[in-house]
This record gives sequence, structure tokens and C-alpha cells, in this order.
Amino acid sequence: MTKKLLVASTSTVHGSGYLEYLNDEIQNFFNGVDEIIFVPYARPGGISHDEYTKLVKEKFNEFGIKVKGLHEAKDPIHELNNAKGVFTGGGNTFLLLKTLYDLSLIKVLKKKIENGMPYMGTSAGSNILGLTIGTTNDMPVVYPPSYDAIGVLDFNLNPHFLDPDPNSTHKGETRDTRIGEFLYYNDIKVVGLREGSWLRVLGDKISLKGPLTARIFIKGQEIYEYKPGVLSI
Repeated sequence: MTKKLLVASTSTVHGSGYLEYLNDEIQNFFNGVDEIIFVPYARPGGISHDEYTKLVKEKFNEFGIKVKGLHEAKDPIHELNNAKGVFTGGGNTFLLLKTLYDLSLIKVLKKKIENGMPYMGTSAGSNILGLTIGTTNDMPVVYPPSYDAIGVLDFNLNPHFLDPDPNSTHKGETRDTRIGEFLYYNDIKVVGLREGSWLRVLGDKISLKGPLTARIFIKGQEIYEYKPGVLSI
């Protein structure tokens, strides 16, 4: 089977509603799928699993797709094994990964994705697709047993990538600096996804979509920008 991923930097861009900028992409991506499992474990701002799932149910109702929160399942492993599609929302990446490890769901998700189940992630839900979560912007509010992620992408992600503001009086570390620190100790490629950007993955083909370039970080090389289109790093 072929991997099928929709890997978004964020759920909401400035001036639009929840997932609104991805409306056409989501409908195309989940074409033929009438029900998906939502993974709410990242809990942005401490929102409850039920509240988070309600938000997603209301949004996907626009597409005629039913949503079931994974937290509702008595047997999450069984639920995932039978899922037609999965969406994992944003929030805290450390909390998300820890919960997936605690429930023994990492290998289940990896196997389902590798067998062709469509998987959509935003922010933290995208972070966990890389090799590790070492390039997340989130605070380590909990400690997962490992920083190793699902690993269906052979690089790491930095969603919500921000460029330095030339008018800012802040003189602290930039996102470039932070990722450079990571690369000093890790030989893992990093894709900086700006707000409003996403990746579509079909098998080994990765396409950068949206109006902006992505920033590419490779150990020992100059940082460079990649234009929307087929991504090769």
C-alpha cells in the first residue's frame, strides 16, 4: 500500500475559521471516506477531549464526514485498527506523544499509515510523523518515554515556523538558531513549515502546498528555501 498524508503547519490561519484554509484539500484528501477517528490528546490550552472533538465534528460535518473521538473508545487499539481515516489535532506535542506511548498506539498508527490509511495532522499532529519531536516549539509539560515519533517521514518538522522580525527589539534566539542547536547534536533534516503551508504525501512523493516557501535545514549545509511543488530533500 501507499502512504497518504496531509501534513499541515496549523489548524487556523489569520483571518479564517478553524481548518477553513484547508477546506478544498480536506475534501479531496478524504474523498470516499465517510467516517474518521479524531485523536484529541494534544489538548490545546487544556481543552477537554470532548470539547476538542466537538469542534472537529462540527467542522467535518461540512464535508459529510462523521467523526469519532479516540478517547471515547473502550479499546483504542481496536478502534485505530479499524479506522478508515485519522485526524490528529494540534496542541502540545509532548502530551500527545506521551499519551500515544501510554496507550501503545505508536506502532498501530505507523502500521496503519504504512498500509495506506489516510492520515491528516495539524501542528502537533504533524510533528509526530517525523523521526523525533525534537524540533517542536512546545514546552515539555510532560515527559514521554521517548522523543522518537512515528517516523513515517524521514525528516523532522517545525510547524509554525517564524522568520525573524527585522523591526523587533527582541534580541534572543531566532527559530533558525534553535533548529541550528538541534542540528549540532542530531543529524536529522528539518522542514520549517510556515503558517498556511502543508505537505501532501503519496507514497514517496512529497508536495509542498500553499502560497509560501518552506525552510530546509540540513546538518553541515546552508539553510535554503523550497518553493511549492514536489519536495526533494
